[in-house]
Amino acid sequence: MANSPWHHARNSSVADDIDFEIKGQELQFLEIELDPGESAVAEAGAFVWKDAAIGMTTVFGDGSGDGDGGFMGKLLGAGKRLVTGESLFTTVFTHNGQGKARVAFASPTPGSILPIKLSDVGGTLICQKDSFLAAARGVSIGVAFQRRVMTGLFGGEGFIMQKLDGDGWVFVQMGGTLVERELGPGEQLHVDTGCLAAYTQGVDFDLVTAGGVRSVLFGGEGLFFARLTGPGKVWIQSLPFARLAGRMLAASGSRGGQNRGEGSVLGALGDFIDGNN
Repeated sequence: MANSPWHHARNSSVADDIDFEIKGQELQFLEIELDPGESAVAEAGAFVWKDAAIGMTTVFGDGSGDGDGGFMGKLLGAGKRLVTGESLFTTVFTHNGQGKARVAFASPTPGSILPIKLSDVGGTLICQKDSFLAAARGVSIGVAFQRRVMTGLFGGEGFIMQKLDGDGWVFVQMGGTLVERELGPGEQLHVDTGCLAAYTQGVDFDLVTAGGVRSVLFGGEGLFFARLTGPGKVWIQSLPFARLAGRMLAASGSRGGQNRGEGSVLGALGDFIDGNN
């Protein structure tokens, strides 16, 4: 069996080497191509379609340990997913037949799907909560705690972000158009806290005030920017889902139409003056 062209011997320390294709522009979906024995892990509810040779199993946690570590290991993995806003369960799709087979996943929100091979970025990617879409089996989904109190309180994502570890392909969902920036040692970049999508482990993340009192009161940009200091890579999303949801709420009947001052301290007064309330 070892000489069979369909045999796939998985090394537990290495993620499955999958092939993939991302289709679409604004509303993208992901197709993963599996060899016999290979598996992909996906967020619950992301599945679109699959070839019949691919079996589907729901597992407790992220499925990265493949059963190693016993019940407590699975419980710990599931707990990490719970505190980052994900489901306790993931779905594992395994190719049980011969030849090649495909399975497809889609993001629940409009935007871009970012493919990252973790071995190319030092083995770790830190990203916003709820961003994990799918990965090769062997990638671990964990937690990244913000070490600074102010960053945790006002950083847009709270104290907890997602931490993806491993050496294989991982796919994260971002809102709107995605921009990648490479920061040199000591180079800094200021980003709206909601637009920070992901960054590599070498990047330092803290906060800087958005400006003077006038900017804070009337600028509509909040109190702080995210200050990112290199070296490393940063990914910026143009349309965070929270911003899209806020605009949709502002345009709904309950809000009385468009509101252009929703981000400022005096937004409520503006609603009253404009007749929105």
